[in-house]
Amino acid sequence: MARPGLIHSPRGLPDTCALPKPPAAAAAASMSGPTGETPSAIQICRIMRPDDANVAGNVHGGTILKMIEEAGVIISTRHCNSQNGERCVAVLARVERTDFLSPMCIGEVAHVSAEITYTSKHSVEVQVHVMSENILTGTKKLTNKATLWYVPLSLKNVDKVLEVPPVVYARQEQEEEGRRRYEAQKLERMETKWRNGDIVQPGLNPEPNTVSYSQSSLIHLVGPSDCTLHGFVHGDSSPNNTGLEVPNSGNTAGTQEDLLAPGVTMKLMDEVAGIVAARHCKTNIVTASVDAINFHDKIRKGCVITISGRMTFTSNKSMEIEVLVDADPVVDNTQRRYRAASAFFTYVSLSQDGRSLPVPQLVPETEDEKKRFEEGKGRYLQMKAKRQGQAEPQP
Repeated sequence: MARPGLIHSPRGLPDTCALPKPPAAAAAASMSGPTGETPSAIQICRIMRPDDANVAGNVHGGTILKMIEEAGVIISTRHCNSQNGERCVAVLARVERTDFLSPMCIGEVAHVSAEITYTSKHSVEVQVHVMSENILTGTKKLTNKATLWYVPLSLKNVDKVLEVPPVVYARQEQEEEGRRRYEAQKLERMETKWRNGDIVQPGLNPEPNTVSYSQSSLIHLVGPSDCTLHGFVHGDSSPNNTGLEVPNSGNTAGTQEDLLAPGVTMKLMDEVAGIVAARHCKTNIVTASVDAINFHDKIRKGCVITISGRMTFTSNKSMEIEVLVDADPVVDNTQRRYRAASAFFTYVSLSQDGRSLPVPQLVPETEDEKKRFEEGKGRYLQMKAKRQGQAEPQP
């Protein structure tokens, strides 16, 4: 029998529901669509199955990332089509840092709540919270928080960025804080562009605990089942004047294309990062956080993508892995291999009873590896200081 409040799906269908309800009544009252009728928050839920998890029963971070993106694209596309005008689909351009606060296990229900928190002229900010529910005990806990940025693209012309309907803010401070977040992500995004030419080179007879020893690659042919329903890659993009990046297909005729879904991209990125972490420490590992995921260009159906991961930094109990996604349009002789996405994943090592374990220290060998190690150390210390500042009691 289905638990009250959840939707039970027949076997073979996804246990997923999209409800126009916010995670709390206060969230619905915080802001609304341009007409006051369009909900600015939704919730989807799904039970976690064995194929969603690793051998220890912990749900893959990539599975959660995919659900987060699904909730984001539903609410942002719904909002961008809330007024009469040209129909569009919201395209994922950037995922801010995502924290994995607690592991989720097989048999638990994931409740993914998404809320629009800011809109600019051409972009939508969506904040997402994920709760896990033990349906045997009723216990719920917060497992994830994420911020995503979307832009609306016309269904008639994939190169046309449409204007976003404004939201009604309960307080002026909400709009001002959102504008500051928007400007901050623009600056951070520009800082990632210089890394786009970097590649992962294989090593010969690598020693344990070195970068070459654990680095891994996954090669995947993009098929129809990997693509979005709207024929767009919500997370693959190129520069424009919105402050984000959106697809630039070169398709001026306006026909839809079959492009890789961003949730699939993120799931594959997490899978490769997990392999790198497991090779390095030889224990059960779980995703602790994901730094900003930047989507640089689209990936079409028929492309061969290479997802490469390498260890960049280790602290006493965490590992930072850089993941790069390169696309090779094998059926198009006019286009060369290109960088499609990039991100940093942080993993932790766990014992059989779920306790945090020390991580073998990374041994950087080359000058580039030593430079990446120091950069990773800087990011680690910066985030540690930020967490400590948030934990301090306010006067």
